[in-house]
Amino acid sequence: MQKSKMGISVGLLGAAIYFSGLFDGMLAMAIIAGYVLLIEENQWLRRTGVKAVALYIIFALVSALIGLLPDSISFISSLLTIFGGSLSIPFIHNLSNFLHDGLLLIKTILFIILGIKSLNQSTVVIPFVDNLVNKHI
Repeated sequence: MQKSKMGISVGLLGAAIYFSGLFDGMLAMAIIAGYVLLIEENQWLRRTGVKAVALYIIFALVSALIGLLPDSISFISSLLTIFGGSLSIPFIHNLSNFLHDGLLLIKTILFIILGIKSLNQSTVVIPFVDNLVNKHI
């Protein structure tokens, strides 16, 4: 079992990166991944850090895109309120909430699986993300 320069196993440090993403911990994840990229030399660990941050950012972007339509409708409704009108499309808000909750569930399950797999220094292949990481590392 390889050890990191911190003295803990490389797999445990990789799992810590993924598990920090479960708690909306972008700051914690960025600090751990930043440490890994600056200090550690293990290539698997470096790829794991970049993959975790990339996945977190992808989930955040998709979440923002899902919320864009209901936010736009709310903006238009606020504008119409100035003139005594209103706009409400409950279906869009309900669909957005459903998609957002589904995305959160997928993110949680994926980060748990990746964190557990990291303990053995393995991973789950996600072609789009892995290709992105391989291209830039």
